[in-house]
Amino acid sequence: MVKVLATPPGLLQMPEMAAQNPGSLRQQGQMRQLVLLRHAKAVTAEDGGGDFERALAPEGREAASRVAAALAKAGAAPEIVLVSDSRRTRETWELAKPSFATAEVKFLRSLYHAPAETLMQEAERAGGNAVMLVGHNPGLHDLASRLAHRNNALDIKLRSKFPTAAGAIFTRQDKKSSWKLQDFVAPKDL
Repeated sequence: MVKVLATPPGLLQMPEMAAQNPGSLRQQGQMRQLVLLRHAKAVTAEDGGGDFERALAPEGREAASRVAAALAKAGAAPEIVLVSDSRRTRETWELAKPSFATAEVKFLRSLYHAPAETLMQEAERAGGNAVMLVGHNPGLHDLASRLAHRNNALDIKLRSKFPTAAGAIFTRQDKKSSWKLQDFVAPKDL
């Protein structure tokens, strides 16, 4: 069981004005890029046993690698990847891994169906400048929606739906700056 701590000040803070210059992703000790990847489409629980052991469906296997390649092309460059240890998230990562070959990966039970606060706490705790989370809805969509708080077309699209195998890239200038959605990729858009 994971102990959920109170959200540290500023963790999900969303100031009205975004930083004007996102600058370099590199600044020691501060997460500057957050990449969210929802697991790809999986077989139903009836076909794959319990929820935790559900495997990817054939269409999910194909979508995972396409979305990962599109995220990498859009600038996703995670140093650390945190993956829920369910079967479908592990399989999604295995298909995405070639696009992020230099990233260090950690499989965490705490990400399995985790709420937005836990997801962000684990990302912050990872200590990297660029972190990717591979997880589940509704927590992943909730976190993405909280970070995509502007009313531009891309943020509105993300807030409306975060389908299986979808990915989002958020960046910020520093810990005091708000997150900005850089790109949102869904399989149907590729």
